[in-house]
Amino acid sequence: MQKSLPSIVALISGRGSNLAAILDYAKHTGAYKTAAVISNRPGAEGLKLAESQGVHTEVLDHTVFASRDEFDKALKRRIDAHAPDLVVLAGFMRVLTPAFVKAFEGRLVNIHPSLLPSFPGLKTHQQALEAGVRVHGATVHLVTAELDHGPILDQAVVRVREGDTAETLAARVLALEHQIYPRAIAALLHQTIRQTDGQVHGALAAPLAYDIE
Repeated sequence: MQKSLPSIVALISGRGSNLAAILDYAKHTGAYKTAAVISNRPGAEGLKLAESQGVHTEVLDHTVFASRDEFDKALKRRIDAHAPDLVVLAGFMRVLTPAFVKAFEGRLVNIHPSLLPSFPGLKTHQQALEAGVRVHGATVHLVTAELDHGPILDQAVVRVREGDTAETLAARVLALEHQIYPRAIAALLHQTIRQTDGQVHGALAAPLAYDIE
């Protein structure tokens, strides 16, 4: 009997740029399947993208809930119905409650557009430029109750160029996000990398040629 593929549920809020890379990687490698894409915003462009590839989509509008706790409880029920191996944040613009994070401990993954622990939060590219750093990048990490922290699974590095703006820097970082996020998801699902007691062990299959020219 053929072993079933590990599965993910992806959470989105917007256009689904990283979602596109995640779905494309799965299509070409067969490393995992996407059981569902769930958006907290009814008009999210990423829903159309998922539907065009035959992926099940759902909308759970956060604005109809009286509290963040109530929304997160409903979201957990939606996710649990698909029994995924991983829950992947792919541009999901909601701060999750500690109870939600705890429920998916070790199975909740995010990508952040900076080299964590530097520049958590928003406007990371502008933060990097204002700090005068010479390199910047993106980080795939397991989600913990502390915002933009948690065990690091992979990182990509770009050199900050003379004349860079937040927009030009963001574009180069995003291109590498699309490479490292799907492969980190696959590595975690297939235990090429694994997390024990807050530490990540193992190695990714092949390093990227990071944009450091």
